[in-house]
Amino acid sequence: MRARGSGEAAPRPGDAAIKAAPRQRTDAARKPAPRPTEAAVKAAPRRRGAARDTAGDAARGAAGDAAGDAARGAAGDAARGAAGDAARGAAVKAALDGVRARCAVEERRARDPVSFVHRYTDPADQELVALIAASLAFGNVKALHAKIGEALDRLGPEIALTADDARAVSARLRGFRHRIYRDRDLVGLIVGARRVQRASGSLGAAFAAELSRTGDLRQALGAWVRAIRRAGGLDRRPDDRGAAHILPDPEKGSAAKRLMLLLRWMIRPADGVDLGLWPVPPSALLIPVDTHIEKLGYNIGLTDRRGATWKTAEEITAALRGFDPADPVKYDFALCHLGMLQQCPSRRDPVRCQGCGVKPVCRHWDE
Repeated sequence: MRARGSGEAAPRPGDAAIKAAPRQRTDAARKPAPRPTEAAVKAAPRRRGAARDTAGDAARGAAGDAAGDAARGAAGDAARGAAGDAARGAAVKAALDGVRARCAVEERRARDPVSFVHRYTDPADQELVALIAASLAFGNVKALHAKIGEALDRLGPEIALTADDARAVSARLRGFRHRIYRDRDLVGLIVGARRVQRASGSLGAAFAAELSRTGDLRQALGAWVRAIRRAGGLDRRPDDRGAAHILPDPEKGSAAKRLMLLLRWMIRPADGVDLGLWPVPPSALLIPVDTHIEKLGYNIGLTDRRGATWKTAEEITAALRGFDPADPVKYDFALCHLGMLQQCPSRRDPVRCQGCGVKPVCRHWDE
């Protein structure tokens, strides 16, 4: 027998050893991982919840910051917008005040239909003359002045006294014409107005009563107009253009520019132009919107509307009320005559716009 290490093969392991080795490896591999402790199990959800809470806090914080930035931005925009509006309003008011201050009242009044009213001293005569002058005030300025003068000359110096006799009025105005009006249209207007005047004490008292009853300018004026039309027989000729136009019902869609002119003359405080005869506050008035006021009102931003409508008159008056709530239409006379003088082109015109009092705030020149 050779000794070990002499080149002989090592003895083979026994069957027991061979069988034991695999079992040890398999058992070790199959042995389950140790179960987490109860503390670890409880901690895991907390860690996940903490992660979710952190993410939520971050999202909410970001959203809050964004909302805060938006709110601060909106507030800043609103503040800047309000400041800009205030500055713009102050500039427009300054321009209008300047136009009114520079208006040559006596000279311009002589070119205005209200000049006829100042020729009379009796309030009853003044009311009737104002109604006649305002009703005939459309068309060419020179022609309408001539026609107002003709009608008053025919009626004589005591208009109210003459108007008590319908036949006398008809005889004096026979053959009178002005644009679409005929003598009977003007006769119906004067006779009807005089009857309402006598029944109520004055035309102003009749209007004030309707305004008190309705609380609405348009409704009050409509009722007042219908009373005069009925009293003078104008309502019996509904299809007659002259009868319908000489005293229009504002509740039927009319802008009632001439009636608004009459109200301004009669209601605004006496200032050398208007007479302040009627017991109605000037704050109730709407501006009479003719082509000049419509154009200038749009150009200086008092309205965004185009067209001489009742709504345009309301918007322009609302803007003017911001400058003088008690007397918003005080700017009408000067602004209208500025339009007549300048013949506003509604565009940049260095020649025609030269010296215009509202040029600094005109949309065509406002840089």
